Amino acid sequence: MKLSFSPEDERFREEVATWLAENLCGEFEPIRFRGGPGDEHSFVEERKAWEQKLAEGGWTCIGWPKQYGGRGASVEQQVVFNEEYARAGGPGRMGHIGETLTGPTLIAFGSDAQKERYLPGIRAGREFWCQGYSEPSAGSDLANVKTRARLDESSGQWVVNGQKVWTSLAHESQYVFVIARTDPDSVAHKGLGFFLMPMDQPGVIVRPIEQLTGTSEFNEVFFDDAVCAADDIVGAPGEGWKVAMGLLGFERGVSTLGQQMLFQNELDDIIRVAKANGAARDPALRQRIAEAHIGLRIMRFNSMRMLSGGGDDGSLQKEAMIYKLYWSSWHRNLGKLAMDVLGAESEIVPEAPYQLSRLQSMYLFTRADTIYGGTNQIQRNIIAERALGMPREPRG
Repeated sequence: MKLSFSPEDERFREEVATWLAENLCGEFEPIRFRGGPGDEHSFVEERKAWEQKLAEGGWTCIGWPKQYGGRGASVEQQVVFNEEYARAGGPGRMGHIGETLTGPTLIAFGSDAQKERYLPGIRAGREFWCQGYSEPSAGSDLANVKTRARLDESSGQWVVNGQKVWTSLAHESQYVFVIARTDPDSVAHKGLGFFLMPMDQPGVIVRPIEQLTGTSEFNEVFFDDAVCAADDIVGAPGEGWKVAMGLLGFERGVSTLGQQMLFQNELDDIIRVAKANGAARDPALRQRIAEAHIGLRIMRFNSMRMLSGGGDDGSLQKEAMIYKLYWSSWHRNLGKLAMDVLGAESEIVPEAPYQLSRLQSMYLFTRADTIYGGTNQIQRNIIAERALGMPREPRG
């Protein structure tokens, strides 16, 4: 496990920090620290403009191979970039699904035509993607998807029917990648396809899911005879599960270290508030703050361990399988700590439309951390069955 960075990596860190200091200012100053989880509805157009600014500076898709427009940055350099981006208050990335999920998946599994068609728009910060995985009856159980795709011989297109849910920023995206069943008689992870689909077509309907705060960051997406080209399936029909699992491996990649820097920013906010309002004098709260700090360091060391292995196809070491369970439980507890440090102030908000503080918004969003992306119960099954090789849970 590598826990330190080389002198070359540190020079790269200085380059990143300098560029961000010189560019994340002026017209972009208002979006610093904005647009993260729970705040994705904020400053959408400004954050789209920021994506193009990043692209102009060569700071999108830095881990992609140079032949696809990236920098070919090492894992260490990608970690450095994510850390410095979060440290500088870089806004939530509008293009993160395309850059960290779609792009690497196409590079690993896609055809040359698919790479040529889709990678440049992602790299330029002009084309945005969303993720069509979860369904009303297939949230954590991705293999239970009901959405279907059939190849229409007369038109030469795939025709897709079904529903996806909790689709973040679907209303701002040009494309969606969709897991759908190509074999109507198949069950579980067999008979699936991985499709690349345009959102702007009559067969795609996006309905926002309004939250308690009155905002809508994610959506229901309905496919009613929606279409995509015959060659816009990644891999062959029936290989969708393999591609989908590769994509989830990329999701647990280098961006995890940037996520942890965002967590550090939140912990720093909690400590600042605790010192200002006197909560830091409470020994029980001091102990919980110390435990949060220790937990975050453990999270970092495990991330460095899991990033020390893995392949270009999204495969990671078994240590990666504990990451979602660990960070979501830790972050949920951090949200509770934030509210206890704020005290009575945590319960005070103006009338609708609600304007929550950063810590209030963070707390509300952490209530979903242990559910989305695979519930804690599902994560424990994954650890037991895939990482430890224990017998599979009995199925009805």
